[in-house]
Amino acid sequence: MSKVNLKQLFNGLQQQMSAQLNTNREFIDHPGSKGDALENAWIDWLRKYLPNRYCVDKAIVIDHEGNTSQQMDIVIYDNWFTPFIFTQNGFHYIPAEGVYAVFEVKPDIKGNVGEKSYIEYAGEKIESVRVLKREAASFINGGIKITPRPLTKVLGGILCSTNGFTHKNNDTIEKHIKALENLQSIDLGCIADYGSFYIDYNPNAEITIVGQDAYLEFYANRKFNKMKFSEASHSFVTFFMQLTRYLQLAIGTIPAINLNAYLKNIGEEVDEQI
Repeated sequence: MSKVNLKQLFNGLQQQMSAQLNTNREFIDHPGSKGDALENAWIDWLRKYLPNRYCVDKAIVIDHEGNTSQQMDIVIYDNWFTPFIFTQNGFHYIPAEGVYAVFEVKPDIKGNVGEKSYIEYAGEKIESVRVLKREAASFINGGIKITPRPLTKVLGGILCSTNGFTHKNNDTIEKHIKALENLQSIDLGCIADYGSFYIDYNPNAEITIVGQDAYLEFYANRKFNKMKFSEASHSFVTFFMQLTRYLQLAIGTIPAINLNAYLKNIGEEVDEQI
């Protein structure tokens, strides 16, 4: 039986994405163009490797009351159970129920937007998605009607090309991450030339009660435990594997969307029974 060298395949994947990001960073001078190029590089990579059940786009997230998030650099959302995506003036508006994860993209983990660090800025944008109201509906599974399930977590992270902080330790990055609490907390991230990371929180539990209150209580109660970095040479591979792990095992399938919660805004409704 022949074998393939998995280490070589993973190293090839690492080099491919690294080359794309380095090209965008070095040869595009205009800040706006560079930012768009970096976002598109990450989006294209995620689209290529994530299963087809996940869509990846720049987008604004909305809820059934018309509330909106900030414009998100990357949104990973459902491609099966989210029946409508609004597109207006070039922007995608994605129902909050369909969102799995959101990411902020920056050229460097070190930097500021006004008086806020990039990490703090990312946390505020993540919060703008998590705070939106979601309503789960009942659904059919194997011919059996299932009652609405608890709301799922929304992953939040930051993706960068390089690390302008000291490379002697991760204390500064950890300090910034640890300062983010509640709905602003970051789950994972990737610094292309430095390493990927994930955050372990306590309590490390699932949301077991249906409704928005239980979902908000989960984020209010969880506290920073530790931060784990990969080797720089494995940054993309470990980030992708961690993201996949979270998507498949920590979230699974998003709750069914309550269509009537949206339709009531135009005075309409759909029949719940056949």
